[in-house]
Amino acid sequence: MQVLSRLYQSAFYIATPFLPWRTPELLEGPGTLKHLPALLQHRNLQRILVVTDAGVEQAGLLGPLLDLFEQKGMTVDVWKDVTPDPTSTQAASLAEAVKRFDADAIAAVGGGSVIDCAKAARALIARPDRSLSEMRGVLKIRRRGLFFAAVPTTAGTGSEATAAAVITDADTHEKYALIDTCLIPDAAVLDAALTVQLPKRLTAAVGMDALTHAVEAFISRSRTNETDRHAAEAVRLLVKHLPIVYQNGDNLESRRLVLHAAHLAGLAFTKAFIGNVHALAHQLGAQYRIPHGEANAMLLVPVLRQYGSRIYPRLEKLAAAAGLSQTDGAAFIELLNELRQSLDLPAGTESLQTADYPAISRAALREANPLYPVPVMFSERDMYEVLRSIHL
Repeated sequence: MQVLSRLYQSAFYIATPFLPWRTPELLEGPGTLKHLPALLQHRNLQRILVVTDAGVEQAGLLGPLLDLFEQKGMTVDVWKDVTPDPTSTQAASLAEAVKRFDADAIAAVGGGSVIDCAKAARALIARPDRSLSEMRGVLKIRRRGLFFAAVPTTAGTGSEATAAAVITDADTHEKYALIDTCLIPDAAVLDAALTVQLPKRLTAAVGMDALTHAVEAFISRSRTNETDRHAAEAVRLLVKHLPIVYQNGDNLESRRLVLHAAHLAGLAFTKAFIGNVHALAHQLGAQYRIPHGEANAMLLVPVLRQYGSRIYPRLEKLAAAAGLSQTDGAAFIELLNELRQSLDLPAGTESLQTADYPAISRAALREANPLYPVPVMFSERDMYEVLRSIHL
């Protein structure tokens, strides 16, 4: 199995430069959301379906944007039924709403769940001949579909930059990913002013999600010079500025830099991929409804420790990027542990049940292999060791 997985990863790595990668047109900086209507209108897009969730609407973040659309004479509708860990049923309902409204563009305003749900709906519209489960995995969509703009209101997932969407199956509750370059948004708005109202706990959790993206991309066997640059800079910015925005959410400059770091981490992992931290975190989220960022935060250090000294040469480079005077792998892992503690995020969970170890481990291994080019391929025993370390 390991040999076949490595062959698959090597073949994909060789093919990667030939795929139709692109980066979204970027509007970046506090207040840049106001330029989105003009960007869409310039492309003769007039019927816009705004996808969001109840939290974004209640925070009052949509009102000014909708007013700007109205001022430009554009027709807008709002679909706000996305919940955390969006399901295949939600994505299908959203796709139907897009078709009923006859939209010519989708604008997703929210966190990773909102953006991922919109990506999945866009895939269903582009490929009405396939279900989401039939499009799970790599390069199963191959059609871009409607113009898609992503407006993250959290600084963590980087979904506005990636070729992936994570969906939870409504029947089995299993999480799976759709991965295709056609899922990369056409435009992205990084407006740090939208993140100022984030609660401290959410700020910390999504920031650790971004940090996990960067670390897993940097130690990936499919890394490139480009992904290394993006990931190392994301680590540098997050280590410095995430504690600042956690303590002072009104610090707009640090908010901007954390949002930028999350975007860089997204650019890194969409080509270098993620790893066993995410494979396990997805299962904990599906099984116990543990928020994704918190799951990553509790798993990152145990997984890195389980990899062992083989990843230390890579972690030494991240230690240097983070500004540590002691640039060794163990010191960097300890930095991550101290950062989690300073953000008041849990080291584990009481929800975890020993009887669930086999199912969680097998599901995580199915997700990770052969897709994720992890530095060390885990066995079921490795997964058990990690789970034991977070079992409170």
